[in-house]
Amino acid sequence: MTASVAFETKTVSLRTGVTLEYVEQGDPDGIPVILLHGISDSWRSYELVLPSLPPSIRAYAVSERGHGESSRPAAGYATADFAADVAAFLDAQGCERAVIVGHSMSASIALQFAIDYPDLLSGLVVIGTFLDFAGNPVIAEFLEALATFVDPIDPAFAREFQESTLAKPIPPSYLETVVAESLKLPARAWQAIMAGLVATDFSADLPSIAAPTLVIWGEQDAYPPRADQDRLASAISDARLHIYEGTGHAVHWEEPVRFAAELRAFVDQIAI
Repeated sequence: MTASVAFETKTVSLRTGVTLEYVEQGDPDGIPVILLHGISDSWRSYELVLPSLPPSIRAYAVSERGHGESSRPAAGYATADFAADVAAFLDAQGCERAVIVGHSMSASIALQFAIDYPDLLSGLVVIGTFLDFAGNPVIAEFLEALATFVDPIDPAFAREFQESTLAKPIPPSYLETVVAESLKLPARAWQAIMAGLVATDFSADLPSIAAPTLVIWGEQDAYPPRADQDRLASAISDARLHIYEGTGHAVHWEEPVRFAAELRAFVDQIAI
């Protein structure tokens, strides 16, 4: 397990009208890598990964709109809104291109970014990707629960939700951290984000993605099925699929060192 590291959080105001919380590390001249989290998480979704990344990667772990200590606008939670924030974040950091890493919700955001802003993309890494939210029975059950949400979010729900993403144990203190982060997302944002994801269908646009792509999925992921990963890897011309045996939906929590090594190898290949 990686050692505990203290990170300095920063904020940046974007042209899209939101202010995002983020942390950064690595050589300022390194290859930019933007790390995007799942629903109700934050930059801390990559807290176990960051210590294992080399200085050659200029890593930015971002809390997206509505999450962590970032802005919580009244509206604007469509997948395209999140993708526009990523483009604006790159501009604010002076990054011409970047590798975009997205988990779960943000796998969809990363794919939307790849479709909408191909000139800003060096490479793409997606973890636990859904290609069919609307037809997924687990998501249908999740949406029924969200329909009853009011603030404040029930801590028992947040804990059950985060534990349901795991197949292997993670440090208890880290589990407490991600549960606490889940409680920061307002009920209206949970509902609006999921509505936006269910309404998103970019399957016809996937073949337009030309950037090198790494598709990662945990063998015991109870949310998106293996079939979604196979479809995704087949649709993108320069994609390869890596399966993490015995892991669940959040492979970067359960196997942070392995994930960091694979991300490093992927970025190194792009840099050649």
